[in-house]
Amino acid sequence: MIASASAVNRLAWRDAIGFPSITLLASMTGFGSLVHESDLPLAMAIAATVGVWGLPGQLALVEMHVAGLSAFFVILGVALANARFLPMVVAFMPLMNEARPKSRWDFALVQMLSINSWAAGLKRFPEIEKTLRRRYYIVFAVICMSAGTLGTVIGYFGVGLMPRPIALGLIFMNPLFFAVLLAGVQSRPSMIALVVGGPRGVLFYLVAAGVGLFSGSFLHLTPAADREGEVAGGAAVLKQKWEDEHADDAVCG
Repeated sequence: MIASASAVNRLAWRDAIGFPSITLLASMTGFGSLVHESDLPLAMAIAATVGVWGLPGQLALVEMHVAGLSAFFVILGVALANARFLPMVVAFMPLMNEARPKSRWDFALVQMLSINSWAAGLKRFPEIEKTLRRRYYIVFAVICMSAGTLGTVIGYFGVGLMPRPIALGLIFMNPLFFAVLLAGVQSRPSMIALVVGGPRGVLFYLVAAGVGLFSGSFLHLTPAADREGEVAGGAAVLKQKWEDEHADDAVCG
């Protein structure tokens, strides 16, 4: 049992610096590129990353805003795209606050939750003293959110500095990381989520591009599969939008 604050800090740094922060930086680079291509300001890109902190919801925000939909439908679309966070929070917060009273700061901590910090917390909390679990989560989540914000800025300004295939490939880093994450969990529900969730967004994209983004919110029972399907569908929508906007450039080349 880890009962030292410094040891918890080191553990959180070691867990966050690696696949979680790298994949978030890469995928948010793709999001920053989308915002730039949509002629939206950098402030909106950063606000969406920090305020929504969920790639499906961020993609829905940009796409629906560019389409000129009213604020009500934009908020509704973002909420539906990120609906998977509700069961994640319900399962996560009692474990983190098991030895602490409820606080108003819990609302700020919930905003920092992602699939990366959720999975890391569920894995590490049994090893950490109850009073130090919040410290681990905060350090881990701050690193991940900082990486995501940095990736958004890099993508916004560097959209024209990298080859288009590489930029598009970065968008799919998140689904790849989730697949690796789920593959390491030796349980039948997780394997079902991996098999069902990954292809689902692509299949729905073939039927209707806009549906793939929201399909994961309704058609499966596991949060992991929801995340996989939503991100895959949202990434496919982004890829198609990018290719359409650059069709003329490809023809000229």
